[in-house]
Amino acid sequence: MSTSTTPTSNVEPGGAAPAGFEGDRTDDSLGGVVRGYLNRIRGGDLGALPAVLGIVALTLLFYALRPNTFLTPLNLTNLLVQAAPITLLAMGLVFVLLLGDIDLSAGVVSGVCAAVCAQLLADAGSPWYVAVLGALVTGAVIGLFTGTVVSLIGIPSFVVTLALFLGFQGVTLRLIGQGGTVPIRDETVRAITNSNLPVGLGWALTAVAIVLYALLQLNRWRLANARGLSNQPLVVVVARIVVIGAVLVGITAVLSVDRALSAAVDLKGIPYAVPLVVVLLLALTFLAGRTTFGRHVYAVGGNTEAARRAGINVTKIRVLVFVLSSSMAAVSGLVAASRLSSVTPGSGGGNTLLYAVGAAVIGGTSLFGGRGRVRDAVLGGLVVAIIANGLGLLGVDAYLNFIITGAVLLLAASVDALARRRAAATGH
Repeated sequence: MSTSTTPTSNVEPGGAAPAGFEGDRTDDSLGGVVRGYLNRIRGGDLGALPAVLGIVALTLLFYALRPNTFLTPLNLTNLLVQAAPITLLAMGLVFVLLLGDIDLSAGVVSGVCAAVCAQLLADAGSPWYVAVLGALVTGAVIGLFTGTVVSLIGIPSFVVTLALFLGFQGVTLRLIGQGGTVPIRDETVRAITNSNLPVGLGWALTAVAIVLYALLQLNRWRLANARGLSNQPLVVVVARIVVIGAVLVGITAVLSVDRALSAAVDLKGIPYAVPLVVVLLLALTFLAGRTTFGRHVYAVGGNTEAARRAGINVTKIRVLVFVLSSSMAAVSGLVAASRLSSVTPGSGGGNTLLYAVGAAVIGGTSLFGGRGRVRDAVLGGLVVAIIANGLGLLGVDAYLNFIITGAVLLLAASVDALARRRAAATGH
C-alpha cells in the first residue's frame, strides 16, 4: 500500500518566493486591531491607558466632592494654566528618560532661566524678545554643559544633575538676592498666562487644527495602503479623528464662555499658554517620530551598545537630548514667571522637578528608557494638575497634598516596573 502526503507549500500566493517575514504580518481588520491592543496590554505595554483612566477617575471624584466649583469654566481654565509649566518641563524630560537618563536639575534650570529673563527686563531694560531669547540661550548652554559632562566624561547623569541641582539654586539666589523678588512687569511676558486669544480666533485655530489633523491622518492611511504596509482600518482612523476633534471643540467651547466673576469684566477666550503647549507638543512629536534624531533617541534608549554598533553617534544624541531638555526648562520657567508675575530665589525649586518627572512617568514614559511619547507628558501633566487643583479646592493641608502626589508617583513607577517585567516575560 502506497501512501502519499501533500507537501506544505512555502510559495507565496502568485508564485513569489517566501520573504521570511510571514510571521510578522498583522491582522489589519477591526477585530485584529482590538485583539492586537488587548495583547499589548496583556504583554505589559499599557501606553497612556493609566493616565487616561486617572484623568477620568479624578475628574469624577473631584466633581462629586466639589460639584459647584471643579468643572466650572473659571476653574478649568485655571487648571490648564496651572498644568502648563509642569507639562512643558515634562515634555523635555521625556527625551532624557527615553535614554534611561535623568535630569534632576531641570526644575532649578527653569528658575535660573526665568531669573535671567527677569533681570534683563528689570535691570537692563531689555525689550521682551531680547529677555526671552536670553533665557532660551541660557537653557541651551546649560544643557550643552550637562550633556557634555555626562557623555564625554562618563559621569552618571544622576550624579551630574544632582550636583547641578544644588549649584543652580545658588546661581538663582545670586541673581535674585536673598529674600528678593523680581517682578515681571512686561505686558508681553505677562500675557502668556494672563491674557486670552479673541474668541473668534480661538475657534478658527481649533477648526484649522482639526482639519490639519484629519488630513495628516487620512494621508498617512492612504500612503500606507498604497504601499501595501500594515495599517489600521479606516473606521479606526476616522474614529480617532472624531474623538480628537470632539475634545478640541469641547475645550474651546468651555474656554470661550465668559468666566469673569464680575459683570464689569470681560474674561473669555483661550489663554495663550494653551496654544503654546499645543504647538510645542506637535513640534516635539514630529521631532521624536518623524526625524532621524528621534529614531536615534529611541534606538539608543532601547539598546545603547546595539545603537553604537549600528553607527549611531551616541555621544552626540545624548548631548542634544540634554540641550533639548534644558531649553524646554527655559520655556517652562518663562511660563511659570508669567503666571506668578515674578521670579524668586525659590523659582523652579521645591516640587517642580518631582511633578514634572511624575507627569512623564504617569503618562506612560518608562524610567528605564526606550519607551515613551511626548503626549505622555501632557496627559501626565493633566493628572498632576487635577490632583493639585482638586486638593486645593477641598482645602486639604499641604502635608496631605505631598503624601497623595508622592503616592501617585510611586504607583505610576510601580506600574512601569511591573509592565516592563511583564513585557520581558512575554517577549513583547
